[in-house]
Amino acid sequence: MATAAAASASEPEAEPPAGPKAEGEEDEVKAARTRRKVLSRAVAAATYKTMGPGWEQQEEGVSESDGDEEYAMASSADSSAGDYEWEYDEEEEKNQLEIERLEEQLSINVYDYNCHVDLIRLLRLEGELTKVRVAREKMSEIFPLTEELWLEWLHDEISMALDGLDREHVYELFEKAVKDYICPNIWLEYGQYSVGGIGQKGGLEKVRSVFERALSSVGLHMTKGLAIWEAYREFESAIVEAARLEKVHSLFRRQLAIPLYDMEATFAEYEEWSEDPIPESVVQSYNKALQQLEKYKPYEEALLQAEAPRLAEYQAYIDFEMKVGDPARIQLIFERALVENCLVPDLWIRYSQYLDRQLKVKDLVLSVHSRAVRNCPWTVALWSRYLLAMERHGVEHRVISVTFEKALNAGFIQATDYVEIWQAYLDYLRRRVDFKQDSSKELEELRSAFTRALEHLQQEVEERFNESGDPSCVIMQNWARIEARLCNNMQKARELWDSIMTKGNAKYANMWLEYYNLERAHGDTQHCRKALHRAVQCTNDYPEHVCEVLLTMERMEGTLEDWDIAVQKTETRLARVTEQRVKAAEKEAALAQQEEEKAEQRKRLRAEKKALRKKQQPGGGDKRKAEEGKAWGEDGAEQPSKRRRVENSVAPAAPEPDAGQEKGLPEKPAPVDIGPPSKQKEKAAALRREVPKVLHDSSKDSVTVFVSNLPYSMGEPAAKLRPLFEACGEVVEIRPVFSNRGDFRGYCYVEFKEEQSALKALELDRKNMEGRPMFVSPCVDKSKNPDFKVFRYSTALEKHKLFISGLPFSCTKEELEDICKAHGTVKDLRLVTNRAGKPKGLAYVEYENESQASQAVMKMDGMTVKENVIKVAISNPPQRKVPEKPEARRAPGGPMVPRQIYGARGKGRTQLALLPRALQRPGAAAGQAENGPAPRPAVPTSEAAEVPKMSNADFAKMLLRK
Repeated sequence: MATAAAASASEPEAEPPAGPKAEGEEDEVKAARTRRKVLSRAVAAATYKTMGPGWEQQEEGVSESDGDEEYAMASSADSSAGDYEWEYDEEEEKNQLEIERLEEQLSINVYDYNCHVDLIRLLRLEGELTKVRVAREKMSEIFPLTEELWLEWLHDEISMALDGLDREHVYELFEKAVKDYICPNIWLEYGQYSVGGIGQKGGLEKVRSVFERALSSVGLHMTKGLAIWEAYREFESAIVEAARLEKVHSLFRRQLAIPLYDMEATFAEYEEWSEDPIPESVVQSYNKALQQLEKYKPYEEALLQAEAPRLAEYQAYIDFEMKVGDPARIQLIFERALVENCLVPDLWIRYSQYLDRQLKVKDLVLSVHSRAVRNCPWTVALWSRYLLAMERHGVEHRVISVTFEKALNAGFIQATDYVEIWQAYLDYLRRRVDFKQDSSKELEELRSAFTRALEHLQQEVEERFNESGDPSCVIMQNWARIEARLCNNMQKARELWDSIMTKGNAKYANMWLEYYNLERAHGDTQHCRKALHRAVQCTNDYPEHVCEVLLTMERMEGTLEDWDIAVQKTETRLARVTEQRVKAAEKEAALAQQEEEKAEQRKRLRAEKKALRKKQQPGGGDKRKAEEGKAWGEDGAEQPSKRRRVENSVAPAAPEPDAGQEKGLPEKPAPVDIGPPSKQKEKAAALRREVPKVLHDSSKDSVTVFVSNLPYSMGEPAAKLRPLFEACGEVVEIRPVFSNRGDFRGYCYVEFKEEQSALKALELDRKNMEGRPMFVSPCVDKSKNPDFKVFRYSTALEKHKLFISGLPFSCTKEELEDICKAHGTVKDLRLVTNRAGKPKGLAYVEYENESQASQAVMKMDGMTVKENVIKVAISNPPQRKVPEKPEARRAPGGPMVPRQIYGARGKGRTQLALLPRALQRPGAAAGQAENGPAPRPAVPTSEAAEVPKMSNADFAKMLLRK
């Protein structure tokens, strides 16, 4: 049934004759199309239902009941074709459009894994069996297929196998399948399918060969190897030959010597099956395997309890096997780990490194390297190791060149990756050259490869990444060294170095010294002198060092004339450099002075406005006197910001004076109904008495979280926050912080009973609270832990995460997620907002692996979202600049120039010193005496001790006089 229906499903539909048709003929054609559709889908469903260990039933043919069922389904389709004709046509048209879209997308980017999977699924659904086979073959050439994809493919091919040639084709598919990953289920299917061909020539040997290879591959698998052993034993037991009994004995003994789960049941089965007593050697091997099983059980149980991909558990298991040192078991645990972690490049690197250094088996090593680059084609380190392994094992040059071309088309995510793969290939070509000959085919190939590498980096790589990846021209430097040292062609080396210097490297001293050393070793003194003279004129970073090298060379080898010229050039250059540095320092100092003057001017304007407002308010003089008599920095008193002081003042302030008032023009202030100053003071004092002080016990930091960025307008914050945090655990207390006037300051402390509850509460960070993102962070004393960082996101390169900029502010998280899902599995998506919860047009998107992220960059970069062109790149935040130490620095040949240091808020009010100038003058004078005129005699310590101490009120009076 399956083969006949499959053949009918794969036949092309007959095209209708040209010209007008009768309505009945058209309906008949549509009904036939629908009937074939239903039959192909029914066959696919029937194939899965009939799959099982008994392959003989499938080969014998189709039963009458199956034929009746097929006829009934066809009849049902024929009778109901008119009812469902519209639905099938619409679905078919939709699927065809999607198939065309996927094929076009794969023609652009053949490394799109998800497109391959979706195309195969749709073609299979449409019954396009020939196209499905082609699509699967194309995908298997690029990617290794998972166990599920292979089993689906194998089941389809088995259902269509008609004769011996088809069986050989299925055998070839099985051979491909077992090479991708270690899959016990595929080996079991392979063995069972080979049993079905036992009647053919060499069928028995074929079955035994498959089972023996399966035991070598997965027989040591502690949890799934048992099924292979049992299937092999059952096959041998079914053959009625006396000679086969010894084969079954051998299988039992081999299995009992290996630590496997359920060994006791196998031993009991052997005792029951065997007519003779079990030999003592077998019992000893069995007991030894049981002891080994106890050592492996903790690692196997950890794998059973953990959730996929269980990388940490596999790493621990691998470390244990590496210590034991059994190569077969080490290879097996690596293969088991890679089934679930096939997209982890580090695991492939570790596995291939072990094979390269320990086993050194050519076929095994090259197979693993090939699988590694197919699983992680975006990882340049795997390609470089593959090329080295192929060279190490003597692979043909043509094969290595083809592999390198595949690497260039693999789609690396960094420009430097292309530089690295080119270097690996050029090193290989250089090792092929016999430099004793003046010219050879290999040497010309090496030179053409260098030329091609430079063109590829300059054109294709730079066009994609906006950089060549080789700013220091490492490849050109290596080419110049080869020409100078191995080919004795200094003229070509000098041409290459001239090209290097024209690419923006002439300002670096180390580049000139590298060229000088090459000329020193393989050139002549004249070119060395010429190179150093150019270096003196062009170097910007360390000209002193280049001048010193030039003078040293002339001192050792130059004439008097050469020495005079070198001294003159170096002195002129250093004088110019010193002058430039002094000017730069003066410019910087002038900018700092301007900023300081602007700050002083702003300070005077604020003081004038403040004095003018006080004059316009009744009782302003009494208030000033009261403030002069009040001590500054009173313990426990908090200073609210000036803006909030105006908004939340007890008595409303007078209107802001206009420009005329600021210039001193008299104008009568608007009448304001305010009480006497004494009543105002009493009311403010009462408010301060009602606001309790919020004290925090630092010993409870482990069970406390700090919540900030809450809305100032939040009423009863403790009552509103309690239900939210009680979901994390029992809350002991919520302590909101208020200002002196009773206003909520937007932050609070939440104390839990248990530390686990506090850790869980940290997950509420960035949760929306009345339109603002609420910040939840650990309660840490920064005075004791100055390096503590609250920012919980990574600031390093993350190849599986994207940074998106230029988003419209109206773009929601759901809309962006729908866009990103089309290119892979989105694990997390975060829209960046400001403290008020407003979007900033930025987002971070985390994909499941690096491959999906790299594909998304190529497809989404430059996309238009709501009339905004977005930019997409791999997440690699720039390093935060560490604030410079506030130390004075000396300009070359000039005075000490202090660097302007700003506070955490930049060039704002916080840069003003709070210390009165009267106390700063002695320090400033001392600083001028260091490089200026001779300092005055030091004041005796007894005289300095007689300086009267000043109180807080004295400081207040001095500032108010300004």
